[in-house]
Amino acid sequence: MSFLGIDVGTGGTRALVIDERGRVIASATEEHWPFASPQIGWAEQDPRDWWRACGVAVHKALAQSRLRGDQISCVGLSGQMHGAVLLDEQARVVRPALIWCDVRTEKQSRDLTAQIGAARLIELTCNPALTNFTLIKCLWVRENEPATWNKVRSLMLPKDYVRFELTGERATDVADASGTLLLDVAHRRWSKEILGLVDMDESLLPTLYESPEICGRISSAGAAATGLQSGTPVVAGAGDQAAGAIGMGVVSPGTVSATIGTSGVVLAANDAPALDPGGRLHTFCHAVPGRWMVMGVTQAAGLSLRWFRDQFLAATNGSSDAGSDSYEMLTAEAAKAPPGSDGLLWAPYLMGERTPYLDPTARGMLVGLTASHTRAHVIRAILEGVAFSLRDTFTIFHDIEVPVKTIRLGGGGAKSALWRQIQADIYGRQVEIVEAEEGAAYGAAILAGVGAKAWPSVDAACGAVVRVAGNMTPNSENSLVMDKAYAMYRRIYPAMKSIIN
Repeated sequence: MSFLGIDVGTGGTRALVIDERGRVIASATEEHWPFASPQIGWAEQDPRDWWRACGVAVHKALAQSRLRGDQISCVGLSGQMHGAVLLDEQARVVRPALIWCDVRTEKQSRDLTAQIGAARLIELTCNPALTNFTLIKCLWVRENEPATWNKVRSLMLPKDYVRFELTGERATDVADASGTLLLDVAHRRWSKEILGLVDMDESLLPTLYESPEICGRISSAGAAATGLQSGTPVVAGAGDQAAGAIGMGVVSPGTVSATIGTSGVVLAANDAPALDPGGRLHTFCHAVPGRWMVMGVTQAAGLSLRWFRDQFLAATNGSSDAGSDSYEMLTAEAAKAPPGSDGLLWAPYLMGERTPYLDPTARGMLVGLTASHTRAHVIRAILEGVAFSLRDTFTIFHDIEVPVKTIRLGGGGAKSALWRQIQADIYGRQVEIVEAEEGAAYGAAILAGVGAKAWPSVDAACGAVVRVAGNMTPNSENSLVMDKAYAMYRRIYPAMKSIIN
């Protein structure tokens, strides 16, 4: 048996095939068109491009694996969370999707909080009204583009639009739906109270499933576009954070992941909804039925390094094309600077910030620059600043008594030996790397395997296929330096707000 995971990311769609032992047989990625940002804080993508990229990526993965479409036993989906895909009565996209990092919705967030109350919102949904959440994006469209909103007959999340094109089914999973602000997270169902308060009809929403449940089958149109066989079962899957956690074996209390992709996420599994009264963390349903997860998010984690690369590295090379190997060049250069970057600090608030500030108006800052600092210092300060921002979540975990026994690193930040060591030093704990750190597509493929009954449960699947490849221990001297730097880092945000405001 072989299982396909599809991850609809921000930069591209990835298709990954695994076998019954969890080994990766093939993977392929098709890039998306760059997201549009016509104004500061805006971020939009065309959902139809995700579907195009899905077809290309699946065809490539099948060709690489030398498997026929009828040899894929089940398909799982994952993708970027929070995006608002709006369809009309004929299931046509009515406008570009407002994606996860779009923060134009500060007014709608404030208004909803004032209308319902911050404490009541957390009581109903386990989360505050963040600018990133899907409902807030819908409220912006309704308020600013009423003619467009009047056409809307269906609301979907990014991966669920791709599922709709694959199967014709309007479906989602409770993990991804947790990031809409429309879900009663504690009871794993749509919140009739919230829907009533915002005057939204539940008929707009897809049917809810647990992540490993089969929710549809590949249609003839889906088969023609991808090369898969018509009738192949498709499981509900999960948003990228829950699926990524599955792929890293973060399924039981005490095991925590720290993932640095475009955004950065620290995520812990829990047997019950763990709430932060201040709403600084997200409490979502996990992709494991009957389990929840709590996580903190840094908006511009890997994006900070990419921003530096795109703005400065290409220019110094005399080229507009900074290749993927440029990240290795950057981290190699950063290694020339000492821990603590000789007092240089980076606050990674390029797209506002979620944890711990819930502030879409936060701005990035490079603090402490002197004539003796080199580019190596700047790059290392960016790597350290991102890790400091993730440490903020560990600080909150300690405050609300979320257990942290094991930390597993994922994403691009886990591929760099330097960034792994920086994280170990800043967290002050040993960190682990898993053998097949393949991201959300791998978790989606595991969920597909559970749906196909290759494993009896998500826990059993992770126990069978997720293996630790190595670990990294913090350097005690470096950790002392980082502790002092972190204390200074925590003073940047209040100072920045006094300047910006």
